[in-house]
Amino acid sequence: MRSTPVKWAALFTAILLLTGLPLASPAFAGYPEKPVTIIVPFSPGGGTDIITRMLADAMSKDLGQPVKVENKPGAGTIVGSSVVATSAPDGYTLLMATFANAVNPSIYAKMPFDMFKSFTPVALVARSFNIVVVDPKQPLKSVKDVIAFAKANPGKLKFGSFGIGTSAHLAGELFKILAHVDLTHVPFKGAAPAIASLLSGQIQIMFTTVTSATSYIHDGRLLALAVTSDERSPAFPDLPTVAEAGVPGYAAESWYGLYAPAGTPADVVARLNASVAKAIHAGTFDRLQKNQGMTFAAGPPGDLKHYVKREAARWLGVVRAADIRPQ
Repeated sequence: MRSTPVKWAALFTAILLLTGLPLASPAFAGYPEKPVTIIVPFSPGGGTDIITRMLADAMSKDLGQPVKVENKPGAGTIVGSSVVATSAPDGYTLLMATFANAVNPSIYAKMPFDMFKSFTPVALVARSFNIVVVDPKQPLKSVKDVIAFAKANPGKLKFGSFGIGTSAHLAGELFKILAHVDLTHVPFKGAAPAIASLLSGQIQIMFTTVTSATSYIHDGRLLALAVTSDERSPAFPDLPTVAEAGVPGYAAESWYGLYAPAGTPADVVARLNASVAKAIHAGTFDRLQKNQGMTFAAGPPGDLKHYVKREAARWLGVVRAADIRPQ
């Protein structure tokens, strides 16, 4: 008896299931068929925005469709993240998540989404330390100067961040705890407006991302005092770590991870993950890796899931110790 097409299809499906190969969803077999949007939950010009636009450009070439970037700042990344959490799970609306996405559940009693249930991890794009910067016109030339001034003038030094719960915020709070000093936190809607306020003298210090500060450091508009990593960076060999500079035990890092809404088909996630990996392996971020000491990875989606869970658990203690609450 001659086998029918239906029987052949059933046999092929069974082989795929037994071998563990992914089954393509018929509705998404041609993905992507239209432009893809990556939401950046910060204002334009900051580190997250810069990295996302570089990634989007590389992914556009690989996917054969435009990959657009939209900035939706507000509420410490909650505004932009909510847009993606409530979007159709079809792979056309993505989120560039950051440190704040792991920390916000510890800060906000009620969240409009669950970071571990409302999203599907796509890829951990990069990890990086932050960098301590000040206005060079100030009399603060080292971490020890900052500590001495802060102890002599409690609450007078203002440190800026790109939102409550961001890496710049928590890095500053950890500094306060371990250095036993009182600094006043001033949140902004992104790194760019925060740095603008630092340059104008409205705030005095930032624990900002390297990407957002490097150009200002190189042209002399900002003075770098230390890196927040646990070891010195080859990109800034002359800068001490915060721990070396006078705060033993200090270490903090930031990260960037791509997410899709929960329920996004596995084959779409795999296609996006492969596109991120291709961008990294093609050298898209080589300049940032060399000049700014960032680490770009191209692992499976599970790497991002497990990493963010560890980060969330790690910073919960700092949030509680600093009594961080929404403003």
